Amino acid sequence: MANPGWTRSESPFHAGELAIQARMGAQEQMDKQGRRVIREYLPEQHRQFYAQLPYLIVGTVDTAGNPWASILVGKPGFLSSPDEQTLKVTAKSLFGDPLATILAPGIDIGFLGIELHTRRRNRINGIVTTNYVDGFEVQVGQSFGNCPKYIQVRMFELGELDSVASKPVYQFNKLGEPERNLITMADTFFI
Repeated sequence: MANPGWTRSESPFHAGELAIQARMGAQEQMDKQGRRVIREYLPEQHRQFYAQLPYLIVGTVDTAGNPWASILVGKPGFLSSPDEQTLKVTAKSLFGDPLATILAPGIDIGFLGIELHTRRRNRINGIVTTNYVDGFEVQVGQSFGNCPKYIQVRMFELGELDSVASKPVYQFNKLGEPERNLITMADTFFI
């Protein structure tokens, strides 16, 4: 059975995306594409995909309006989908990650799941509905696959990780020479 795309009358894109699309003269084209590939639920293949991942990239915005990128890690199965509208995360944020203070019911949240050895990646946008001692749940608002074009094939092995142990945290307001060199040398860089 084919998965229906976006079924709502309003656009699947937010105001900022619509403004960029209009500026580029691509709003009609993007609307057609978005309605075809963006879904309001998790298809079965996405539910299986997330359940096998050892890590997940998380996007949130703090109370001051600053965007944050985080990573959650765990043994495959730390992500589960009890139904097509819900993603359950059984993991805590890493030590020092602002996600620990941002995460609350009602916040918007975005996920990027990447399987580097297959170059497969999928996105979820949703709203946090419940916090638990060991994780949280999200109501899925949008799910869609992303093109693998810029993903470099990598093998990944999850080692032992103590996510709550104290570690040094370095804060800086701009990238220094070592950070710029690291980015320049990388064949893959996510923003």
